[in-house]
Amino acid sequence: MRNASLFAALLLVSTSVFATDSRREQDFAAAIQQQLSMGQATWLKSADKTFLALFTEAEKTDNSQVAIVLHDMGEHPDAKPLIHRLRTRLPMHNWATLALQMPIRESGAQAEDYYPLFDEARGRIDAAVEHLLKNGAKHIAIVGYGMGALMAASRLADKPNDVTALVSISLPVPQTTATQAQSLDLIKKVQLPFLDVYAEFDLPAVLDSARQRRMAGKDNPVYRQIRMDGEDHGYQQDYDLLVKRVYSWLTTTVSED
Repeated sequence: MRNASLFAALLLVSTSVFATDSRREQDFAAAIQQQLSMGQATWLKSADKTFLALFTEAEKTDNSQVAIVLHDMGEHPDAKPLIHRLRTRLPMHNWATLALQMPIRESGAQAEDYYPLFDEARGRIDAAVEHLLKNGAKHIAIVGYGMGALMAASRLADKPNDVTALVSISLPVPQTTATQAQSLDLIKKVQLPFLDVYAEFDLPAVLDSARQRRMAGKDNPVYRQIRMDGEDHGYQQDYDLLVKRVYSWLTTTVSED
C-alpha cells in the first residue's frame, strides 16, 4: 500500500514537471482580460485543459484569412511589444488574428524545460485550427516568435494539413539532443510557404544559424529568409516594418479563393 502511494505521488510530480504552469497561465489571463482594449477573449480546449486565445477581426474583409500568433517562452498572447503589435496590426491588413496562450513553465525556466511541452503545444495549435475552420476560415497561417516559432515548426513538420503558411520570427537552432527541437530537420520537413525572419543583432542561436536554416530550406521553393537590419536585439527599431514584411509576404504568397 505504501509503495502504491509512493508511486502515485511520483507520478503526480513527474506529470506536473512536464505540464504547463496553470497558475501562471491563470494570472496572465486575469491581467489580460482586465486591460484588453482590442480583440475578444476566447477560451479554447485541448486535452481537457482550457486556455486563453485573443481573437481580433479583420477590419476591411471577412475573417476568412486568419493568422494564429504564437508567443515566445514565458510570455502570453498579448505580450508587448511584438506579439501585441502583430495581433492588433495584421487585422488592419486583411488578416484576422488568433493569439494563443501557449504552454509555459515557471518564471526563470530555460529552453530545455520547454521541449517536453511540445505535445501540449501541438494540441493547442490543433484546437485553434479546428476552431477557426468551424468559424469559416479558409486560409490559416501561423506566425510564431522564438519558442512559439519552434513549436509551430514542430507541429507543421508532421501535420501540415489545414495550414497555408508559416512565418517564423527569430527561430532558434538550439544545441540540444531533444528530438522536438531539431530546427534544421523541421525546416526540411515543412514544405509550406515559409518566411524565416531574423534580426541583425538577434540571439546567437538565431543569428549564427541563419545560413544553416537557409540551407535546410533550399529544397522548399516557397521558403524565404529575411534579415531585419537595425540596432537592438529583436525588432526594437521598427516593429511596424516587421509587421509590414509579414502581411506583405502573406498577401503575395497566400492567394484568395
